[in-house]
Amino acid sequence: MRKFLNAAAVILLSGCGYIPFSGDKLEGTLTSAPDDWTEIARVDIVQLETHPQDPYSVKLWVVGIGPKLYVHAGANRTTWVEHIEADPQVRLLVESSLYNLRAVRVVDSEEFRTFSDAYENKYGRRPQNENVAEVYLYQLSSHDQ
Repeated sequence: MRKFLNAAAVILLSGCGYIPFSGDKLEGTLTSAPDDWTEIARVDIVQLETHPQDPYSVKLWVVGIGPKLYVHAGANRTTWVEHIEADPQVRLLVESSLYNLRAVRVVDSEEFRTFSDAYENKYGRRPQNENVAEVYLYQLSSHDQ
């Protein structure tokens, strides 16, 4: 039922901009995390899965800067943010490639500025709130990093 409602909402709201909708467990080809995310992160939207016990996925914008990959919720403490705060193990689907990753919240203001510059370069605008203490920005990395 949730998938039907998500599809209906996308049809009704297309043209209203990017709106993330939640889904379930992601499927794809399990792939090792690259040393450089820049090319892979050129896609506009990816899917992030949280809460491994009862998978929850959402479509998000993503920014890759060399070996660093970021997802951003702004100041919204969304369901996926709450899941990451409880368990940092996530899965990321980029096209058909699925990555097992770990999310770590960014708290360094210089790293946030670097992310904001790359975000603006990719999406044509800066994040609405650039106070790193008030936003939820996560760097994703492989489990063994």
